[in-house]
Amino acid sequence: MPAWRTLARVLFKASRPSQLLLIAGVYALGAKIALAKGAAFSAPALAAGLAALLPVAASVHYVNEYADYETDALTERTPFSGGSGALPESGLPRVVVLRAAIAALAVGTALTAAFFVTGHLPVRGVALLAVIAVFGWQYSVRPLALVRRGVGELDNAALGGLALPLYGAAVLGGRLWVVGLASVPFFLLVVLNLFEVHWPDREADAAVGKRTLAVRWSPERLRTAYRLGYRPLAGAAGTAR
Repeated sequence: MPAWRTLARVLFKASRPSQLLLIAGVYALGAKIALAKGAAFSAPALAAGLAALLPVAASVHYVNEYADYETDALTERTPFSGGSGALPESGLPRVVVLRAAIAALAVGTALTAAFFVTGHLPVRGVALLAVIAVFGWQYSVRPLALVRRGVGELDNAALGGLALPLYGAAVLGGRLWVVGLASVPFFLLVVLNLFEVHWPDREADAAVGKRTLAVRWSPERLRTAYRLGYRPLAGAAGTAR
């Protein structure tokens, strides 16, 4: 395969397009909640918010692929764990995805600034997107490398389960506290999902010093935490019925 095709394939897969689609869906969920609570619909604002978000999210995925190169080379991939697998399979140096992360973040930053200046992105949206970028990167890489300190699950869930729908609401000027409260069950669901996703990688993570909760905690403690997180969700589902 020509070198440029290999590079394009790696960059496409490492961006995790299926997850980018999910991110767009959660962004839309936050906007939908805001609209249901009185926010005014604005197609230009929604389009601008999504256009700024996607390259920032791709940069987070790229830097995670860079940080997890050793783990991904050791573990057996599943549809939900082990990264994209694109980089170890390609034989390309890991710096490729780091450069892609920096480039994607630069694009997202430029779009954010442009939309803010033109009035398509409010200051609360800019602030939330900055939080997503900073703590998305710091999940994987230093100086914080939160996933190696046993707080990566909380960081990831707070970003995907709370900050992301709040960002969708912010671009429409919605009431953030309402959207935040409505997103708490989703936040808990993301936490439980991370317990499951990190479990298959626990041995590879331990081998490279990545101290996820699946590495730090015993199976019994993980099961207990899972049950405690599941009960509020089950109760909420029963109430909804």
